[in-house]
Amino acid sequence: MLADVIDLLICPLCGSDLDLGDDDKFLLCDRGHTFDVARQGYVSLQSGGAGKITGDSADMIAARADFLDAGHFAPIADAVSQAVGSVGSVGTVLEVGAGTGHYLAAVLDAADGARGIGVDVSKAAARRVARAHPRLGSIVADVWQGLPVRDGSVDAVTCVFSPRNASELRRVLTPEGVLVVVTPTERHQRELTATVGLIGVDEDKARRLGDSLAGKFEAVERDVVEYAVQLDHDAVEAFVAMGPSARHTTPAARRASIESMPEPVHVTVSVTVGTYRAV
Repeated sequence: MLADVIDLLICPLCGSDLDLGDDDKFLLCDRGHTFDVARQGYVSLQSGGAGKITGDSADMIAARADFLDAGHFAPIADAVSQAVGSVGSVGTVLEVGAGTGHYLAAVLDAADGARGIGVDVSKAAARRVARAHPRLGSIVADVWQGLPVRDGSVDAVTCVFSPRNASELRRVLTPEGVLVVVTPTERHQRELTATVGLIGVDEDKARRLGDSLAGKFEAVERDVVEYAVQLDHDAVEAFVAMGPSARHTTPAARRASIESMPEPVHVTVSVTVGTYRAV
């Protein structure tokens, strides 16, 4: 809940402290800026108001929830939790691009007593995150506009298939904190790239990740998590519908392609889990 993390948040307009207002229905800063708490439990703290980028749609978030709740990416969630645990005692965790809150909830389950902040630019995602775990607060914000989080206040930041603003991530981390980044390898979902029209993984992705973090973070560990899953047609549909490829196909076209594949569908899951510390 927001009350659990209010001491970590700052006003996106002026940077001053935030407090919960009467009946926890709004947030109020020292300079009088107010932000309404949605009835679903999240709050929008965007510095420039609602921008052009709205993030993932409600349908994409629902598909992601169905797929992740089925456990298909459980080894990834376990690896993220282990990487966060490398910092030692973890009190606060921030996830950027939190989606459904699936990975953040797994981290909090593994870190006894830790608090979490889930940030996503999508309101549909924020609604899901708000109910993902009792010890987290759900925030609508754009990492490229600035995170409404205090300097040096979080022990770990996680970015799972999500954007990374290295300057902002370094700003909010404690000096001993860790950044955990999950990115797909070129082998990820390769069986579906041609058949269903999924967007392939850029072969320069690893280099571009390194460039984006250069001067702010250094890698301390990289682990590849790779395994195969056997999916029925409904699971493949959720897999496709939860990602960016969903924006480039129609449900009917996806379904036709998927139903042409014999069940179960063999799909490779292959990601790199990188752990970084600030330099």
